[in-house]
Amino acid sequence: MNLRETMDYLKERCKAVVYSIPEKDWNSLIDLIMSKEKIFIYGSGRSGLIGQLFAVRLVQMGLNVHFVGDMTTPIIGRNDLTLLISNTGNTTSVVRTAEIARRIGSHVVSLTSSPSSKLAAASDNTIVVRIVKEEMDSILAPLGTVFEDTVLFFFDCIIPELMKRLNVTEEDMRRKHAIWV
Repeated sequence: MNLRETMDYLKERCKAVVYSIPEKDWNSLIDLIMSKEKIFIYGSGRSGLIGQLFAVRLVQMGLNVHFVGDMTTPIIGRNDLTLLISNTGNTTSVVRTAEIARRIGSHVVSLTSSPSSKLAAASDNTIVVRIVKEEMDSILAPLGTVFEDTVLFFFDCIIPELMKRLNVTEEDMRRKHAIWV
């Protein structure tokens, strides 16, 4: 096993999994992102980090985005989108967030590898990231790496379409990029 084998493995797995996500799911998520007042994103651990990366891109496009749990995050409302990420779909804090957000009236979309999970049951829509058990336990991609990399890849594939539909250029995004000068 070497770096190139791992890179090829991850590239092929992520590509195959993203291709397995129905186009209607892509379009539905894009439509929801564009139509909702505020967007709330949450995941725990490494899934949360992937969610934060996506949140930054959406903020750079000028959207009203918050990461659940940050001190400045407002209350989720009726006309909002709550986007949740959990490989197993059974992470307690993520499932509880789905239940609360849905009860309030927010539209809840989850990304999980388990379509029969508690998270999927608590969501309005579920985008299934189909990871096979062997991939979750692979030495080439330990502890959910294929799930996390695939979700990041999926989100990064959505960005250009959102840019096009929102008429946002890379220069527009650059102006909203955090600069520490």
